[in-house]
Amino acid sequence: MIPGNVRLWPKADIPTSFSVHVSVDTICCFSLGVSVKRREFIGLLGGAAAASPLAAWAQGTQQVRRVSMLLGLDEKDPETNSRVRAFRLGMRDLGWVEGRNVQIEYRFAGTKLESINKHVAEVIRLAPDVIVAHSSPVVAVLRPATSTIPIVVAMAVDPVGQGFISNLAHPGGNITGFSFIDPEIIGKWINLLSDVKPDLSRVALMFNPDTVPYYDAFLRSFNAAPKQTSVEVDAAHVRSVAEVELAVAKLSREPRRGLIAAPDIFILSVRGVILKAADEHRVPLISAYRQFVTEGSLMSYGPDAADIFRRSASYVDRVLKGEAPGNLPVQAAVKFELVINLKTAKTLGLSPPESLLLLADEVIE
Repeated sequence: MIPGNVRLWPKADIPTSFSVHVSVDTICCFSLGVSVKRREFIGLLGGAAAASPLAAWAQGTQQVRRVSMLLGLDEKDPETNSRVRAFRLGMRDLGWVEGRNVQIEYRFAGTKLESINKHVAEVIRLAPDVIVAHSSPVVAVLRPATSTIPIVVAMAVDPVGQGFISNLAHPGGNITGFSFIDPEIIGKWINLLSDVKPDLSRVALMFNPDTVPYYDAFLRSFNAAPKQTSVEVDAAHVRSVAEVELAVAKLSREPRRGLIAAPDIFILSVRGVILKAADEHRVPLISAYRQFVTEGSLMSYGPDAADIFRRSASYVDRVLKGEAPGNLPVQAAVKFELVINLKTAKTLGLSPPESLLLLADEVIE
């Protein structure tokens, strides 16, 4: 059987005298009126192949590497699509082409622990060359499940504090990757809300303590630090749609309030409910996710998630080429985006200052 990327000379083009040229794209096959002894032809072809990319092609067909990507998002979520696409582009840029030299399996675990456990068990059983893990809950289940399969983390918060690794510079073990945010970003969210709403006095940080328990520690650290703002920040714990609606309704009773939707796979999965409640109660809302602001929130400021996924491909590449994940330092986000929805601001009766609009990466009219 002739591989799909091998071409044959048409009969009419076969010359009466020739030299053999073999490449990954073309194999010259000879017949019909050409007198070549079978042993001589095989020796000639074999010698040419050994010195040509054909040998690499033949070897490459046996070296397809396997990568499993496990995301803590729903498959149909637009955020999922953009992140997967970015990773695939990153892999292709590094020479890893799906169906040629790498097989990438995508699994979408969502936010429920039962689903995450199921997908983790399946991935471990398949024993891929590398696992790409997205979200802290996914990594929390993966970590005790294997100490041998390399894991590249795409977007986890506080990996040292959560016990995923021992050190950012030298992770050790089988886990490395890319972190998402640090506690200091809470102050930046508050400052941005204050720029648009100067009378802001209270802000609620909304998150699910079951999926992202570290935000309580982040808030304690923030509140214990020297005050750079008079705005008070409280935690709004939510574990269901009903609790989301109740928390926003409660916040709306305060005249100078604002809402931060924390980076949290649960919060991302119920963003439609959050956006609707914030709109009904006229609560200014900021989040780390651009998807929020394109769907109607006031602002977003946070790391470019797609950029992190694309950069994650570089670590997968290095691990596939033999580097130990424990020797690869965990990297922080380097690209941040500020997006402002001017239409939502006007609906809320707010006027972002021109200086802030000039700093924005995008302004939605």
